[in-house]
Amino acid sequence: MGGSVRLLTANLWNGAVDARGFAELVERSGADVVATQEMTPEQSRELERVLAHGRLEPARDHSGMGLALRHPGRLQSLPLPERPAHIARLDPSHWAGLPTHLEILNVHITAPHVWPPWRTFPARRRQLAGLKGYLAAGCQRPRVLAGDLNATPVWPLYRRLAERLADAAHLAANGSGGRPRPTWAPAARGPRLLRIDHVLVERIRVERLEVVALPGGDHSGVLAELAPLGELQDSS
Repeated sequence: MGGSVRLLTANLWNGAVDARGFAELVERSGADVVATQEMTPEQSRELERVLAHGRLEPARDHSGMGLALRHPGRLQSLPLPERPAHIARLDPSHWAGLPTHLEILNVHITAPHVWPPWRTFPARRRQLAGLKGYLAAGCQRPRVLAGDLNATPVWPLYRRLAERLADAAHLAANGSGGRPRPTWAPAARGPRLLRIDHVLVERIRVERLEVVALPGGDHSGVLAELAPLGELQDSS
């Protein structure tokens, strides 16, 4: 692992992504942390076989989420409307080579097309407010916010988060001369049209990032190699 962590975020389409195929993808990718959204019990069992640490909370109603870890981490939930964010804090004492503590948030924001809109859009605003409040509290630290934000870079929700956090896809693209790739399509085999799955970072060096196919999924996964920088102490 060295001084970096390999993270994969993946929306598993409420069981439609092939469970064993996804576990094999995780093994091939060498992911140290896997953040899942819309994870069912079958997908959870296969993932747990590959990465034994973390917390997986599957469900069959699109609310299943989890953080699977290669080594132990300190885990908690951040209450948000509709579904909580999941948080893992990685300690160098358990993660050999990690230069400092690293915090990872797994987030699944309510999709804007969920009916009825008079409930959905206020829920999205409250989810954003909860995340912004959490991010603003305490000292600056190496931190990753990953998941299905159901927001492209031109949408207000993404822009509000990007005021605090850097987009790992943009950082990687700037380094390689490429462009960030879209991650979602209306159908599993259709061309990806929108970039709504994100890895946003604070005090992190992005060493590599790629968009990877998920077997049977309407989303693609985002796989990023991330190296945390030193933590800034709160001066207050």
